[in-house]
Amino acid sequence: MSDRRSMPVPDGLEGDRLDAAIARMFGLSRTRAAELVAAGDVLVDGAAGAKSDRVQAGSWLDVTLPPPPSAPVPRPDPVPGMTIVYEDADIVVVDKPVGVVAHPTVGWTGPSVLEGLLASGVQLATSGAAERQGIVHRLDANTTGLMVVAKSEVAYSVLKRAFKERTVDKRYHTLVQGHPDPLRGTVDAPIDRHPSGDGRFAVVAGGRPSITHYDTLEAFRAASLLEIKLETGRTHQIRVHMAALRHPCVGDHLYGADPTLADRLGVHRQWLHAVRLGFEHPTEGRPVEFESPYPEDLRKAVDQLRED
Repeated sequence: MSDRRSMPVPDGLEGDRLDAAIARMFGLSRTRAAELVAAGDVLVDGAAGAKSDRVQAGSWLDVTLPPPPSAPVPRPDPVPGMTIVYEDADIVVVDKPVGVVAHPTVGWTGPSVLEGLLASGVQLATSGAAERQGIVHRLDANTTGLMVVAKSEVAYSVLKRAFKERTVDKRYHTLVQGHPDPLRGTVDAPIDRHPSGDGRFAVVAGGRPSITHYDTLEAFRAASLLEIKLETGRTHQIRVHMAALRHPCVGDHLYGADPTLADRLGVHRQWLHAVRLGFEHPTEGRPVEFESPYPEDLRKAVDQLRED
């Protein structure tokens, strides 16, 4: 049974795209929100809107929501290769392998961190949308490394706020083509969906503010190993910003990487790893920090470059 909601646009969403505003207000994915707009289930001041329309604070929204999805069915086995780095009553920190998404999404038939944890008997927070319970941040399917998932409701609330307020220390290592100049810098460029609509993101005027700090750790003949610190957490942010510098992540064919170099190094996905995650424990208040070693495929690529 559908659910009709009527309410004004909050002040905090002033200027957001309509699909983004609907997603944030009702805990939907951006894709699902765009589908509702396209189906005419979103009225702005009584008129059907377009997903790219910018909303104004105080405008009246009439939204017909679909029935809530059922909670995900746990997979029969834990996700192969996913390890639990730390767990207590409030949080669980996992080291995510390649080919695993954070939570189930439309069209994805592979494993997810959420389903893997549920299959392992881990109880997660139920705040937010049913298909994203406990998930407070995400990694791309082919980006490996550390993720924290909330087990208690208070942890979910505190961690969501911490990520929003940028108090979480998120560090990544990435192998990029060439040598960035300068060797250390900041990319401050807004990101939104690529105008082509092909699933890519891009630096787009009027997009969401996005800030990436990078520092060269090691330079090789054809590539550089960088440490990345994120202030924001946009979809594909590191990949988009590195491509915008004309130094795409090695193996990232979606964003223009050289397939010849990737093949030579045996890299079959973007060379990007969430190596360190630090934050204030949501209930105990103490600082916690976790680190993850490179997976074998990424380590071998760096070893080969060092030998060269």
